[in-house]
Amino acid sequence: MNKSDREPGRYAPAKRSLGQNFLIDANISRKIVDALDLKPGDNVLEIGPGRGALTRHVVDRKPGRYMVLEMDDALADELLLQYPGIEVVRGDALAYDWDSLAAADGWKVVGNLPYNIASPLIWEIVSRAELARAVFMVQLEAGQRLAAKSGGRDYGALSVFVQSFARVELLFKVPPQVFRPQPKVTSAVLRFFLHPQRPSKDEARRLSSTLRMCFQQRRKQIATILKSKGIEDYVGVLARLDIDARQRPETLEPERFRALGNLLPPDFLA
Repeated sequence: MNKSDREPGRYAPAKRSLGQNFLIDANISRKIVDALDLKPGDNVLEIGPGRGALTRHVVDRKPGRYMVLEMDDALADELLLQYPGIEVVRGDALAYDWDSLAAADGWKVVGNLPYNIASPLIWEIVSRAELARAVFMVQLEAGQRLAAKSGGRDYGALSVFVQSFARVELLFKVPPQVFRPQPKVTSAVLRFFLHPQRPSKDEARRLSSTLRMCFQQRRKQIATILKSKGIEDYVGVLARLDIDARQRPETLEPERFRALGNLLPPDFLA
């Protein structure tokens, strides 16, 4: 670990309001960037580069376009001084136009995501952007939900929605000791590969509404949930999908939820 990896003294203290916990371990930074499988000329978008823990490793791999999203103006200015070839977009990643990333450009996205926005941000990215792959560090509990399989206690609406768009791999855990300031939780690094056939915008809206309806009553049987919403032909709907009426939401695979959302009458989808 070199001096700049430990404590770059020129930087201002971390801002709690922005959820800043800076990674200071060069080996873990390198492992995260390695997971992107970068080739010279690949286009890269980094979310929340902070003090550049990942940035230096991306630059070493000679990317094509290299765009970073950073809310902290002081950090953005410092990154531009160190790496004048990067493109800095200042602002909130949740407000970024993720639809603007074209499939033909083969974008690879990476970031140590602030814990407070990681889940909604990943929800947005996988459902809107066209990516070659993405690698994100998140809080371990969020990572376990994102990668959870049906039937487990961590499986829920987030798991289903994200996995309807992407294959999710939980690669490794990251201890709090490698951050400054240290968070109170363990982190995890996950990798995402978009499915070739993903839900359309209309299907995504239907899926989101279906998940909200079902997981608000996750302990109830799926037939009971649909009946309580006034769906008259719920027995026929479940039979067409070969879903046992006694199943509970946490036992249904993502493809079953997608199919269910496509069959439910629009009037019952908020």
